[in-house]
Amino acid sequence: MDFQLSEDQKALQAGIRSFCESRMPKGKLAEIEHKNGFDAGLWAELAEMDVFGLRLPESDGGVGLGNADAVIVFAELGRRLLAGPLVWTHLAAGLIKGAASGEVVVGGLDLMGPESGPLLVEHLDQLDALLILRPQGVYRVDPRSLSGRPIAAPLDPFTPLHHVEGLPEGELVLGPAEAERLRLEGAALVSGQLLGIAESTLELAAAYAKERHQFGRAIGSFQAIKHMLADMFVRQEVARAAVYAAGATLDDPGVGDVVRAVSTAKIMAGEGAMKNARSCIQIHGGMGFTWEIPAHFYMKRTWVLESVFGTIEEHADRCAELVERSL
Repeated sequence: MDFQLSEDQKALQAGIRSFCESRMPKGKLAEIEHKNGFDAGLWAELAEMDVFGLRLPESDGGVGLGNADAVIVFAELGRRLLAGPLVWTHLAAGLIKGAASGEVVVGGLDLMGPESGPLLVEHLDQLDALLILRPQGVYRVDPRSLSGRPIAAPLDPFTPLHHVEGLPEGELVLGPAEAERLRLEGAALVSGQLLGIAESTLELAAAYAKERHQFGRAIGSFQAIKHMLADMFVRQEVARAAVYAAGATLDDPGVGDVVRAVSTAKIMAGEGAMKNARSCIQIHGGMGFTWEIPAHFYMKRTWVLESVFGTIEEHADRCAELVERSL
């Protein structure tokens, strides 16, 4: 299997990266913190670029690309921490009318994993539809029917949360097999976002190491900083290989075990993003722990993304079960 990007994929990546960097430069992160993490204008632009209809067949008005292309796009969205229920709306394209065009904003809840903690719905005030993944299938719920209490200070300032006491049954729209498929695809897309965070935090740390001087030298010339940056680079590349493999395996299940590939991607990208974000903060020194340095935004988004479509621990358990079965 060739994991090198094709010329079309490179063009797709460059186009999305250019858009994200122009619309969401790192210096703007603090500014959008007070906009509840959702920009309707930006959402419409993403829809015009077919981010939500990327995998929808051309016959249905989409682009007709695959999961391998989608994880590349979502890595670019992750690099700039673009907010909103991006993954859920993308998954809903073709399932809920208006999702692919961005006219309908779709959120979701994954209730297929081990039950734990309260029911927290992201971006509830902006949602037009809510998908719920249950072992019995995929259900659609009207978000206006939910009674939720807003969380005053969510961990990620770009991801507003509502604590919902209970959920209606909703309308069954897909069966159990489709629910598992959507969960795997969602985990792969989130892994792409985590890969983008691992990349962006390395860039931030490397840039700061070159410009920050101490004892008359750039701190990037110190051996300890070099080692930290080298470790960050290795984590980034391992995550990239795992995420690209997950996308390719979803497109062609005959090349390997889809569950193992996706779980591996979630583990490696999640750990890469988490450790790179921490190293980025550490390399910035005392300034790294201040609100003005954008490194903390990446750490907080990583915590959020790590918890959706299965945590690292859950995916590690799945991989262990697969290995045990193969013995």
